[in-house]
Amino acid sequence: MADSRSALDILGRPDSFELGTPSLIVLVGDEPFLAFHVLGLLRDRLCPDEADRAWAWREFAGEEPPDPRDVFDEAATVPLFAGATRAAIVRGADAFVTQARAALETLAGLPRGRRGVVILEVKSFPANTRLAKAAAKNGLVIDVAIPERTDLAGWVRRWARTRHGITLAEATAELLVERLAGDLGQVDQSLATLAATLGAGARDRPIEPDAVEDVAGSPRERTAWGMIDAAAAGDTRTAIAHLADLLDAGESPIGIGAQAATVLRRLSAAARLLAQPPGAGRPAGVEAALKAAGVASWPKAVAQAREALLNLGARRARQLPLWLLDLDRSLKGDASRGLRARLALERLFCKMTRQPGDRRLAAPRPEGTRP
Repeated sequence: MADSRSALDILGRPDSFELGTPSLIVLVGDEPFLAFHVLGLLRDRLCPDEADRAWAWREFAGEEPPDPRDVFDEAATVPLFAGATRAAIVRGADAFVTQARAALETLAGLPRGRRGVVILEVKSFPANTRLAKAAAKNGLVIDVAIPERTDLAGWVRRWARTRHGITLAEATAELLVERLAGDLGQVDQSLATLAATLGAGARDRPIEPDAVEDVAGSPRERTAWGMIDAAAAGDTRTAIAHLADLLDAGESPIGIGAQAATVLRRLSAAARLLAQPPGAGRPAGVEAALKAAGVASWPKAVAQAREALLNLGARRARQLPLWLLDLDRSLKGDASRGLRARLALERLFCKMTRQPGDRRLAAPRPEGTRP
């Protein structure tokens, strides 16, 4: 992709965003929440008066590529008296770029002058093309994807403060991101609910994780997390009951398995850390191992994960990746639907049930101490 600016940075600090006067703006990526809000910011900058937006802001659907002449004519029409900048936006413009590449290359190399701007929303924009190089040099390319290794929880805390007027504790933001799988649209909805529920007092006092238990995600998603917590703690009966509710409601067995794997792999990673010999980076205790494995740092999450890890014991916790691999193969093979899919998931939960005689995992002893 061409050299670009990050939508996360722009939306996190909109007051410092300088638009300039590009002839071509390209939004690249697959995160609809970021694309929606970046377009909103561009509309506010190009057409600050809402009365002008009916004629100055026109969107084209790119599923059936529009006639390039219509798009370029829309942007080229010069307003006589209004101060708004005309904008022609092509949504889902990948096919349009292929169709109108030569004209776009010419447009990207021209100064805008009094003409309007063409805005393209695309999934990919390879940096080695002539169009991408021209857009990077003379236009504006904005990355509307979430880069890997992004501190998404930190960004959510800033967004909650600036957009919704509430303050999140660090662990609360981590919980929202984890529970909603980084879906910024759902995170934003949860923040709006928190702001409406807690009121002005939530701006000066950080919201703790317990407050988001009832707002993070849909009832189905909350049932799914309850199922995983019960299974990890050895409460197989409750886990299977939740599983039946989810499958009867139409949830995908593969999706349920993937959600469970997110939690269980962290427990397995913590068990492997605790199994390391002294002096080889072994954590000082179970809580330290869980945090190193990526478990959210708020007390309830750590307590639940600790109980689950102690319930599983060292041997079974280290076997979790193999069990999850078997589950994945089954769900993508002969047990992809119906009773076989339910049985495959129930079998995983039964393997996690504490049996008489199982040895609970113990925290490592400090070096130099005697049993």
